[in-house]
Amino acid sequence: MILSRGGFRRTAFVCALVCSAASPVFAEGGAAVETIEVSARPITEFHIGRDRKQFGSLEFVGGLEMTSPSRDFGALSAFRCLKSGSDFIGVTDTGLWFFGTITHDADKRPSGVSNFRMQQMVDASGQPIEKKWEVDAEGLAVKDGIATVGFERDQRVVQFKVEPDNMKAPFKTLDYLVPARELRQNRGFETVTHANPYGQHEGGLVVVSEKSLDKAGNIYAAIIEGPRKGVFTVKRNGNFDITDGAFLPDGDLLLLERSFSMARGVKMRLRRIYGESIEKGAVADGPVLIDADMGYQIDNMEGLDVWTRDDGALMVSLVSDDNQSILQRNLYLEFILHQD
Repeated sequence: MILSRGGFRRTAFVCALVCSAASPVFAEGGAAVETIEVSARPITEFHIGRDRKQFGSLEFVGGLEMTSPSRDFGALSAFRCLKSGSDFIGVTDTGLWFFGTITHDADKRPSGVSNFRMQQMVDASGQPIEKKWEVDAEGLAVKDGIATVGFERDQRVVQFKVEPDNMKAPFKTLDYLVPARELRQNRGFETVTHANPYGQHEGGLVVVSEKSLDKAGNIYAAIIEGPRKGVFTVKRNGNFDITDGAFLPDGDLLLLERSFSMARGVKMRLRRIYGESIEKGAVADGPVLIDADMGYQIDNMEGLDVWTRDDGALMVSLVSDDNQSILQRNLYLEFILHQD
C-alpha cells in the first residue's frame, strides 16, 4: 500500500484496528522453524514528501516496508538485537518467535531483511499453543542468552533460553510485583527491559504496562529484579499508551508510545524518562523527543530497541505491528539519537 496523506489511508487504518481478525495464523508443522520470504522496500523520507532528516535530537537514517507471501508474517510486537544492527529476535502477539538479520548498504542505511524465520511458542510439554489469549506476547528483553517475555491477557512475565533453531517452553516465571488486580486484561506489560548495568538498578529488569492506571491516572510499572525492587508508575502524558521501551547508556529510559482515535488515526511518540525518577514509589517522567502523525512514515508502532553502531552512533530502531491486516504495514525504522 502506498502511504499518502489523504483520507483513504486514515480510514483504512481505522478499519484495520477495529476489524482485524483476533485469531492467530500458525505455520503448518507445529513448532517447526519456518523460513519466511520477506521483501523490503527502502524508506528514504520519514516526513512524507520532505527531505528533512533532523527531528529534534533524532536523525532519520532510513527504513524498510516489509512484505511477505507467508500468512504467518506480521503482528510483530517486540524485538531486540542479538548483534548490534543486524541479527535480531522478536515475538508476535499471535504467539510466534521470529529471527532474522537487517542488512545495510554502504551508507549505513537499512537495505533489506535476510534469513527470516518464525516458530510457534510451545507449552511445557513441547506442544504448540493455539489459544491467542495464552500467548499474546507483547514485551521482550534479552540478556546473557535469556529472553524475558511479557504476556497480556494471561498476564505473566516468563523466561526462555534463546535457541534460535529450537525455542522451547519457558523455564522460569517471574513475580512482576504489580498487584494482578491492577492489570487491565489487554493493557499489560508491553515494555520489558534491562536497566543500565552500571546505573542505580545494576542491570535489573524493569516492566512497564501499556495502560494499567493507578487512581491518579498514571501507568503501573515495576523494577522486578535488581537491588532496588519495587513498584513505581510512569506519568501518563496526554492520551498516549506505552508500547515498548529500552534503557539508554546514560540510564534514562526511552519509551515508545502510541495514540489512536477514529478522527485522527494513529500517532507515535518517543519519550525520554529520566533514570533518576525510576524508583520504588516514584512517578517517573521526562520530555517528549519526537511526535509523529500519519503525515509521517509510521503505522501501529509497537517495538523498539537501542544499540550502538560500529562508528559509535547511538541508534534507535522501531518496528510496527500490522495486526495481520492488508490495510496496515510492517515497518522498520532507524534513527540516530544525538546526545548533545
